[in-house]
Amino acid sequence: MSNILVIRSIRKLGRDIKSARLRRRLPMFLVAERAGISTRTLSSLEKGEPGVSIGNVAAVIVALGMGTPFSTILDQKNDTFGLLLDEGRLPKRARLPRQETFHE
Repeated sequence: MSNILVIRSIRKLGRDIKSARLRRRLPMFLVAERAGISTRTLSSLEKGEPGVSIGNVAAVIVALGMGTPFSTILDQKNDTFGLLLDEGRLPKRARLPRQETFHE
């Protein structure tokens, strides 16, 4: 992974997850158990290691009681730029398909 912005954001997410766990006074073993992962995986996540699967990240966020944020990140209704691009690709006029006529 060479993109420094991606690495920084993963590390920040790890710190934020650890901070959320500590604010709730939840021990690692309990959060890991609730998320269905090992404490080693949780430790890796909190350190911001990029190899932790997105499924494990989501499970920990849910185990912390913070909902399911991945369900809205790229939701179509929140993608204003994508919607604008789609709108620009719409045809200017709509035409009905030609109907075949049958002669007897």
